[in-house]
Amino acid sequence: MTTQTKPIEAFSLPTPNGQKLHIMLEELGVPYTYHRIDIGKGEQFTPEFLAISPNNKIPAIVDPEGPGGSPISVFESGAILKYLGLKFGQFYPTDTREQVKVDEWLFWQVGGFGPMLGQNNHFSVYAPEKVPYAIKRYSDETHRLFRVLDKQLEGKDFITGTYSIADIASIGWAQAWERYGIDKAELKNFAAWIERLNARPAVARGLEIGKDVPQMSLADDKEAQKILFNQR
Repeated sequence: MTTQTKPIEAFSLPTPNGQKLHIMLEELGVPYTYHRIDIGKGEQFTPEFLAISPNNKIPAIVDPEGPGGSPISVFESGAILKYLGLKFGQFYPTDTREQVKVDEWLFWQVGGFGPMLGQNNHFSVYAPEKVPYAIKRYSDETHRLFRVLDKQLEGKDFITGTYSIADIASIGWAQAWERYGIDKAELKNFAAWIERLNARPAVARGLEIGKDVPQMSLADDKEAQKILFNQR
């Protein structure tokens, strides 16, 4: 089994995307150092951060013990999860067919169950003009994606049958189910899954990483909104 002697540098925040990294590192039990990147203050645009995350998004990592023993930086949450799963041989299968299953649901999350929920939140909460079509469009898509997840979990404890980075990628986003008007009584497979995952000590710890720093509600922070929204 691969060991880690030098801490992995984790550049992140306690957002659903950042929580993927926190949970994975906690599950792996490897040493890491958490670096808070305050996106509301524009820290994601510093040259130092852009050198490891050119898309100016969190999370990103620097592994001082990368391939061949040389440092490597990785950005994009899905790529980070896959890198760590492959490196440490955990939460990502070695069988090719099983890898395909996990990849499908990992990419489902990074391409849909994340971006669509984010758009739902943006148009429902932050948009200065409430556009009914946009709110309905993303609310409907959010509900559809939760139903897709519920259907996939039928007869399974985890998304692909075995606990994997597919689950780790999705659990942070799933925490806001109530905000999106999801009725867990209608999605019993999902309800059992989120309870099962939240009971995992590493998941509970990962969800709390970084929350010791008080955060102003983005809905009330107009200066942060100027930094985060409408960038070209």
